[in-house]
Amino acid sequence: MSDHKYCIGIDLGTTNSVVAYTRQSEGEKPSVDQTPEIQLLPIPQVVASGQVESRTSLPSFLYLPRDQEVDSLEIHHEHARFPSSTDGVAGVYAKQQAADNPQRVIVAAKSWLCQRKIDPESPVLPWQSPDEIPRVSAVECTEIFLRHLVAAWHAEFPEAPIGEQQVVLTVPASFDPAARELTRRAAIRAGLDENFVLLEEPQAAVYRYLASTEGRWRKSLSDGDTMLVVDVGGGTTDLTLIGVEQRDGELMLQRVAVGNHLLVGGDNMDLALAYQAAEQFRQSGHDLDPWQSTSLWHACREAKERLLANDGPESHPISVLGRGSSLIGGTITTELQKTAAASMLLDGFFPQCSAQERPQANVASGFQDVGLPFESDPAITKHIAAFLTDQSAMSPRQDGDGNGPVTHLLLNGGVFRSPAMQERLQTTLSSWTDAEIDTLSSEQDLDNAVAIGAAYYGWTKTSGGIRIRGGTAKAFYIGIETAGMAIPGAPRPLRAVCVAAQGMEEGTQAEVPGQEVGVVVGTPARFRFFSSTTRPQDTPGVRLDRWSPTELQESEPIELTLDQHRSRDEDGGGEPAQSFVPVQFESRVTELGMFELWCHDKRGDRRWKLEFNARQEDA
Repeated sequence: MSDHKYCIGIDLGTTNSVVAYTRQSEGEKPSVDQTPEIQLLPIPQVVASGQVESRTSLPSFLYLPRDQEVDSLEIHHEHARFPSSTDGVAGVYAKQQAADNPQRVIVAAKSWLCQRKIDPESPVLPWQSPDEIPRVSAVECTEIFLRHLVAAWHAEFPEAPIGEQQVVLTVPASFDPAARELTRRAAIRAGLDENFVLLEEPQAAVYRYLASTEGRWRKSLSDGDTMLVVDVGGGTTDLTLIGVEQRDGELMLQRVAVGNHLLVGGDNMDLALAYQAAEQFRQSGHDLDPWQSTSLWHACREAKERLLANDGPESHPISVLGRGSSLIGGTITTELQKTAAASMLLDGFFPQCSAQERPQANVASGFQDVGLPFESDPAITKHIAAFLTDQSAMSPRQDGDGNGPVTHLLLNGGVFRSPAMQERLQTTLSSWTDAEIDTLSSEQDLDNAVAIGAAYYGWTKTSGGIRIRGGTAKAFYIGIETAGMAIPGAPRPLRAVCVAAQGMEEGTQAEVPGQEVGVVVGTPARFRFFSSTTRPQDTPGVRLDRWSPTELQESEPIELTLDQHRSRDEDGGGEPAQSFVPVQFESRVTELGMFELWCHDKRGDRRWKLEFNARQEDA
């Protein structure tokens, strides 16, 4: 039995963060379908100047206060050390300031972790804020959020240090190894033990569903079924396919595919409502300036949440501070109607479309701001259609190939509190198949499902219970420059070699067979890595001489110098170090789900570890 007293699930969300927990089982091992009591952690946070209250979620907003505000925004607790307000204020107050002082608030820091045009460890946030505003990096912002959640745990359970508990931290299924590693580092610096577990958010949502059924899921799912998990968060949309198969008389679940990291979600919907509200302001004689427009966007977030709720009002007022000479100190207000808002969001984000449609790619402007790579087409249903087509998940299996048609739909994310959005998505998906797709979602858990599912997963690791088999979400490749004569103005051809198959399990390793390959050491070199979610048949050693951009996606190249070890003979004398070393590749997936590529010197005992995180560590 584990020494851990609690199993803790942390949903570090783009818009809201939630912590759930349950006590570890004691005594006899529980039955496979037993469900523990899981609770949400109260999180103390600043809700107004000088006022601290506890809420069950921490809005993932970070406000960088002015010097004169710092003292009134501190959180003091006898058992816990919350982040100093000089580092930034997270939570409800920061979310409020996003409407009043948007240039001082960091939003969507999580999405910046997988942005490769800007170093996630560079202090650049709030993005494009005035020079006098202090800035922090995406990694530092993530650490501050986690430090706040860790402090909330110690405030509630001072006798149970979080570093001694079983902790499961969730990440998007589409996060690449680099973003996962950055999240891991921030978590360890925030106080988590280095053996905490990373779990994909859609899988956590599935675990929440499994826990809620107490074993009845076996009556809803059958051998050969395929579950599509659609997780629409504040800033991202995650797509995952879960297959159901029978082995030795028992039903098993396996994650078979994940989609790309789609930067479209609830924030886009807020912006759409802001656009609608701005037009209403314009018609009433108020043209909003950029500052007011940003404030309006954040104000529409609350309007969306209120209007989409089952018991929401028929209209919601939207107010922004006035900027004209006659309005200084006052506000201007308009009303958003529930029916009009719902219709616009449905047709804009969940339009009815065919299974063959794909998102529209707008012609790119020659000059663009550097920022997050938001999707040009916000139609989530079209992104789903493209994902299912790429995964052959809309046509029946043939001779065991393909994933089979989608039979069940699991929804997650606050936007699906709207019955109209649930119904529209289910109707659209069912129109792509010969049978109606069953929806497995539970409305009351949409905001907390990921944290609850993560806590349940932690509980099953030591107490037993159904587990989703998955491994790596993608196949990984390295780019190898081929030998040949140089041609002026033309790069040497590149081939890609698979070094890890999709689905490689945690805690396993595999040698990569193939022709001898050399690695450059002792001098700066550029290493290229690729990944794919659409080539599940590739095994380590498979070589690709050509591929399409939809098959393989390149990660940001890594430029570094591998340490040049000098080899020594038995007499202690040194041999000249080589700058080009023939190596054997070995892939590893750690227990935490982190991917590592090791290069072993074929003529000696040297070895190097390469990671897809733009960092290099010597063995």
